[in-house]
Amino acid sequence: MLALSMRESGSETPMTIGRIARAAGLSIDTLRFYERRGLIAKPRRNFSGYRMYRGDVLSRLSFIADAKRLGFSLREIKDLLSQGISSTLECGALTRKAEVKLVEMTAEIHRLSRLRRSLRAIVERCGGACTPGYARRRK
Repeated sequence: MLALSMRESGSETPMTIGRIARAAGLSIDTLRFYERRGLIAKPRRNFSGYRMYRGDVLSRLSFIADAKRLGFSLREIKDLLSQGISSTLECGALTRKAEVKLVEMTAEIHRLSRLRRSLRAIVERCGGACTPGYARRRK
């Protein structure tokens, strides 16, 4: 969760990269990475060359964090942002993508469950004392 709300940060008050990073709970390197990937806009720089972000970047960073928690990749998040989706509360494309993610996650859970059953069977056959090459000797 972001440490500063947009109201507290003053969405029109420029903030340095360090202040934005602290407010968003991210590293400065992460912000620079997001900037390079086009997830957040390149900020203007002050006379000294410091990046000066507008406070409204916090809502965008919050959206990115929410979408990541839902299992979206950065590429998918960028696609959502390019479609004008700026809140995880919005329906439409976000809901459809979330449904696709759920199907993918369910398939992965089933795959991992099968793998777990196979590994459990191997351990039980070995009596918990498997040695390298055991499976090859039994063939």
